[in-house]
Amino acid sequence: MAGEEEEILTQNEENQILEDSTPNETGDNSAPDRLIKLPLTRVKNIMKSDPDVTLASQDAVVALAKATELFIQLISKDASGSTMQGKRKTLQRKDLDNVMDRRDCYLFLDGAID
Repeated sequence: MAGEEEEILTQNEENQILEDSTPNETGDNSAPDRLIKLPLTRVKNIMKSDPDVTLASQDAVVALAKATELFIQLISKDASGSTMQGKRKTLQRKDLDNVMDRRDCYLFLDGAID
């Protein structure tokens, strides 16, 4: 039962993150890069470093940058619990390792961050 409650809380947190990232109510979708904090040129260069990628549309770059920001926000929020348990104020690598070991949704990162 506790696992189900944790999963429900996690889904609610993810929904809140998505709601926070939606455009403002004025409907100004003409400048999507205002919602993006990562440098789009850097994201595009990283995308093009993959030999399978020859072209990357601006929409794809913006979507990937936003997805990256949301992922970083989510994993940081999950890892901050470990930081608080250790009575520290600084997020450390061991906190990220702990959250990756505890949550199955981060299994795809196994071996990628070494």
